[in-house]
Amino acid sequence: MNNNSEQVGYIQLYTGNGKGKTTAAIGLAVRGAGAGKTTFMGQFVKGMPYAELLSLQRFPEITVKQFGLDCFIVNKPTQKDVDVARAGFNEVVNVVQSNSYNIVILDEICIALYYNLIGIEEVLDLLKMKPVGMEIVLTGRYAPQELIDVADLVTEMKEIKHYYSRGIEARKGIEY
Repeated sequence: MNNNSEQVGYIQLYTGNGKGKTTAAIGLAVRGAGAGKTTFMGQFVKGMPYAELLSLQRFPEITVKQFGLDCFIVNKPTQKDVDVARAGFNEVVNVVQSNSYNIVILDEICIALYYNLIGIEEVLDLLKMKPVGMEIVLTGRYAPQELIDVADLVTEMKEIKHYYSRGIEARKGIEY
């Protein structure tokens, strides 16, 4: 194992229609915390109190901020949704430029791109300014090809079978 503080950080992308993208990113943050690494997680389009937030409060090495209001996914985003996402993205840019975290997670950034809350060129510019030792993780369905091309690791979560199709709703502590 390389414990060198100068180790290279990469760009990871978790996408696809299957469950587990945010969970994988959180798993990486928890693993990092166990190794003494700090994580900043910005959650785009999320503004509700998910159980994952309560869990992550137990880790002082992990900072989570939500850059969404409520779940607009079934509706059209409002100007307020755009404004909150833009302000959050600007905060993430400052976090990356400050190089004060080892891992930076842009949770649901692909959804923010899909709904035009953030522009793809802005995200690509952010990735170009990534400090050498920083790991950046991007999550969300509908990853644009430009992100797939620039990422060092791409994992597609593919739904094979899901109980949602049987009418089972999201369960506290399991899906949210």
